[in-house]
This record gives sequence, C-alpha cells and structure tokens, in this order.
Amino acid sequence: MTHASIGKAGNDGEKDRSDCLITVELAPSGGVQVSLVSKVQALFGDSIIALGRQVADFFEIQHARITIADKGALPFVLAARLEAAIKKVMPTDKEFLLDMLPENTFPSMRDKHRFSRLYLPGNTPGLMINAGLHKPNAIILDLEDAVAHDKKDEARFLVRNALRSVDFKGAERMVRINQLPDGLEDLDVIIPHQVHVVLVPKCENARQLKLVNDRIAAIMQNNSHNQPVWLMPIVESALGVVNVFEIASSENVVAVAIGLEDYTADLGVNRTPSGTESLFARYQLVNACKAAGVQPIDSVFSDVADTDGLTQYVIQSKALGFEGMGCIHPRQIRVIHEHFAPGVQEIEYAKKVVTAFELANQQGLGVVSLGTKMIDAPVVKRAQRTIKLAIAMNKLSPNWKENTTESENV
Repeated sequence: MTHASIGKAGNDGEKDRSDCLITVELAPSGGVQVSLVSKVQALFGDSIIALGRQVADFFEIQHARITIADKGALPFVLAARLEAAIKKVMPTDKEFLLDMLPENTFPSMRDKHRFSRLYLPGNTPGLMINAGLHKPNAIILDLEDAVAHDKKDEARFLVRNALRSVDFKGAERMVRINQLPDGLEDLDVIIPHQVHVVLVPKCENARQLKLVNDRIAAIMQNNSHNQPVWLMPIVESALGVVNVFEIASSENVVAVAIGLEDYTADLGVNRTPSGTESLFARYQLVNACKAAGVQPIDSVFSDVADTDGLTQYVIQSKALGFEGMGCIHPRQIRVIHEHFAPGVQEIEYAKKVVTAFELANQQGLGVVSLGTKMIDAPVVKRAQRTIKLAIAMNKLSPNWKENTTESENV
C-alpha cells in the first residue's frame, strides 16, 4: 500500500447510513486530537472519541489529527474505517480486533442447505447490520464486483470486523474474494475470523482452487485455526463450463455456482428471461456437481421487482437440478425458499418410498417395492433427502411416521 500524508476511509454520502468518513493526518506534535461531527454526539460522542483514541494508541500514534464525520456507525465500522485510514499514512502489520461474538463461532457443514445466499456489498455497513433478520441460508460479504477498486483495502477491514461483530442470526457466513491473484490477499485478512465459505469468482480450472486452498491452509496453520473453510467456485466463462467437473471435484469444494451475467457476456449474447442461451452451461454444471457430489447453485435473478419472473426462474432452476441460487435483495428470499422447498406431492411420494423401504428392511427383503413398482437405491436416497429437507423447512412433522397408515403405502 502506498502511504500518503493524509489518510481517508469510509463514506459520507446522503445514503451512507450507519457509516462514517474518517480522516487521519499525522502531526509533529500536539498529541492525538479527535474531532467529531455526529447527530448522536450528545448520546455517544464520548464513546466514539474514546474508541478513536484507543485505536490510535493501539497503533502507537503519538501525534495526529483525527476527524470523524459520523452517520450512525457502530463500533465495528468506526474501528475498521480508522484502521484503514491509519494504514494509508503509516506502515504496520498490526490489526485492531474487537471481541468475537460467541454467536459467530459455530462451524459450517459440507451438506448445509444453501437455497438462498444474500449478497451484501463489502463496503456498505448499513446493509450488513440487519441482514440476518431476513433469514437467508447464507450471507455473502462481497469484496469483488460490489466494491470500487479504490475501496478494496477499506472493504477488507470492514468485512473482517463484520465477521467478528455482526450477528447474522445463524446464516452461513460467506465472502466473495476478488478475482485471483488479488483475491489471495483478501484471504490473509478474512480467514482467521470464522468465515465459513469462500466464493472464488471467475474460476476456470482446478489450479486456481489449489492456490486458494494452499493459502488458506498456510493462514490457518499460522493462526491455529481448525474449523473447516469450504470453497464455492463461481463458473462465469465458457472455459469454466468446459472444466466444471475438475472444478467441482477439487478439495474443499462444497458447491459450484454459475454466474450468468459474465457467462453470457463471454459468449457474446444477451441474457434472456427464457434462459435458452445458458441452458447448456447450466445442464453441464448440474451434471458435473451431481457427479462430484457437491451442490449446484444457480445464478442470481437480477430484476428484484419481478416476483412472478423470479418464481418462474426458481421453478425452472429446481427442475434442472439446482439446489439454490443467489439473491440481491431480501424480498427474493421468501420466494426462493418457497419454491426450492419440496412440494406437497414430492413429500407424499417420498413418505411412501421411505416407508416401503423401512418395511422391506424389517421383513428382510432384498428389494423394495411400492405397489407393483420396484424402487431402486437412488430413488430411496432421494426420498430420504426430501423427507429430511421437508422436516428442516417445517413442511413435515418430525413425527410424520406416527400419522402414516398402512393403506397410504400401497
């Protein structure tokens, strides 16, 4: 990072709620002077200034003029902005870390449901604070497309602090890093702080994922971090589609997503509501993921106002074999969950298959039949997964077997 005489970090536009703009200018004398302008100065001014002095003292700053233009920033935002501003005027490898919320220490699992993943711009704290209330399966703190080039360093500190300080209400915590090789530097900042899944954009081969895995392993070893960090590569080009099976089969990959905006641009065609221009790629990705035993994740639906269009897209996506998709607005989450969840007919058929399977096992039969039809192992496995999913989404009682009569199984 190039060091300037004055460092600035943050945002102070009219729409930049829950943020701040901090300016740091090192001085030859006079101690640390903190100037604050804030609508909540009467209530929180002393604590904001105290935090500013605490951060300055942590970085061993003896003389500086610090100006804080506050728009309701929480401590994790203030600390991230001040650290970013300081690191623009002086070299240091130190990190000012707030306490980790106990709610943010849980690990994630390989087969966790990932129907919805809510994208949150990595440099916009106002969208992070209440994101968990919308109950997405996962949140994505985005360091790539959603962050301007000259704000990348600032966003890393903000995302790091959000991973530690924001309660996302049990949602899986994902970070989309920048396109490699720049994304490797993102890993240095975020990996020690309980990130569950790293999204690797513009992925075109397994070699890229090995670079990411190797970097993560080195960081984890240096930080005594032992919780798994999974990968979700995003295929966004024709070459990525060609290599999608080797991508899906790479170490620590739990899902592969497709990015249709970039994919169609790579083909030189327009993305259409019917999606015919991308069907080949989506089929390829689903097939490769199923073969590799990981989750295929569909692209976002970009028109947040078109609920009917989203509904049709999700229905098609599920029919193709996808197991989730990204969303760019909280209002999309309910529609995605509703239509990726098992339907009534799916659940009823799955109940019959599972019941027939268990009955056959009890009777020591080597084959499973439902009426006059023989049921093979993949059908049973899919039915068991449907039941598990229906229970998890409150569409079926965990005690459903108690209410199943023998006549329903014929």
